[in-house]
Amino acid sequence: MVPNGRPSPARPATFSEVFAQREYRFVLTAGVLSWVGDYLAKAAVTLLVYRETESVALSAAAFAISYLPWLIGGPLLATVAERHPHRSVMIICDLIRMVLLLAIAVPGMPTPLILVLLFTATLANPPSQAARSALLPRILTGDRLVVGLSINASIGQAAQVVGYLAGAAIAAASPSLALLITSATYAVSATLIRLGIIARPTAMKAAHRSHLLRETGEGFRIVFGQPVLRAIAILVFSAMLFSIVPEGLAAAWAGRHTDDMDQGLAQAVIMASAPVGYIFGGLIVGRLVTPARRIALMRPLAVLAPLLLVPSLLDPSPLVVALLAAGCGFAVAGLLPTANGLFVQALPDGFRARAFGVMASGMQVIQGLAVLVTGLLAERFSIPLVVGLWSSTGVLLMAAVALSWPSQTKVDAAIEAASRADAPSPMPAPPGPRPGSDHPADQPVSNPDEEQRDTQKRHRDTVS
Repeated sequence: MVPNGRPSPARPATFSEVFAQREYRFVLTAGVLSWVGDYLAKAAVTLLVYRETESVALSAAAFAISYLPWLIGGPLLATVAERHPHRSVMIICDLIRMVLLLAIAVPGMPTPLILVLLFTATLANPPSQAARSALLPRILTGDRLVVGLSINASIGQAAQVVGYLAGAAIAAASPSLALLITSATYAVSATLIRLGIIARPTAMKAAHRSHLLRETGEGFRIVFGQPVLRAIAILVFSAMLFSIVPEGLAAAWAGRHTDDMDQGLAQAVIMASAPVGYIFGGLIVGRLVTPARRIALMRPLAVLAPLLLVPSLLDPSPLVVALLAAGCGFAVAGLLPTANGLFVQALPDGFRARAFGVMASGMQVIQGLAVLVTGLLAERFSIPLVVGLWSSTGVLLMAAVALSWPSQTKVDAAIEAASRADAPSPMPAPPGPRPGSDHPADQPVSNPDEEQRDTQKRHRDTVS
């Protein structure tokens, strides 16, 4: 690890070095509980609404409502998180979700009120995740941050699978019990953050405080106005534009090969393949590949991710589709934590939560649009043709992104500029000697009145 916090090209940070950081262990554990709670709540509320109304549309609305805060106010809510100490933001958000999920669990709650309470609870997601994202670079430095992000991403994917499975299983017996368990996960998460995270002041400097909308706009300006950050944002958004498509079209895709595999099983295999590939990619690339090599691999992996989905043109079986999607997830996991690590290092500390809000909201919007557009195209054309041509376009886009990637010199300069912006203001230099004085600057200058009093005291002592 080099002194300035940038990744050392010699070797990657180890898992033991990352987990040796006590605060990181608490942040990760609390995050896992929150993630599992989020997916438990989605599964439980969806089933609860369907049982109460027998409406597919309302149950789908209950599932989709968790994405609305990111779409309509993610950057603004992340700016709120920037204004306050990150630990306090995370605790308050967990407690808000805990209370609201307890309210939803009350038997006989009207469906419209359930949806309102669920939407209010999910408003806590953007500031909580923004605060956690901004806190990590203050706990982990250099390549430990990149490895830590890989661990977070991989475990987050696993938490999604566990949360959905556990939520569906428990909610099938009792949706209220599932919601009570969800509320408990938030309570434990808040407790862990309170006990295990150091209280730090807000990173936003007084000079950057104005009003909420202007501060939110500054988040957009720093992401898209700084060339290195803009390049990283385009790379990440482009990766999301293509990697989500197999998962989004899994249900319809599984129906094409009912003779090869049960439709429900085929859908599950396709949907789970990308997260599984992401888990392995994040852990293997994050741990076994050196920091310098990971940075060099970002551009090839960016092109490889959509390229692996181009064979969809041949209309393969669901199992082969799952393998292609897993390979795509592996490639995305190989580049995304490295890109995120460069992103946070090239950001001044006081802008990290806002920039995370911009990025997270953009990813949500882009993934939703990708699934929507490819779904509409698949209404007219075959799914293999749509996914294959969509992915072929992705190869061309990623190649253009790779060719326009800033040089390492520019990346290093951006990281150095962010480090200078985070550096504390230098202490004022001690005053130099007055003109005409013979006293050196680091010695006290005698006061004539004090000298006169000392002389008088010595005279009295002599007389006595």
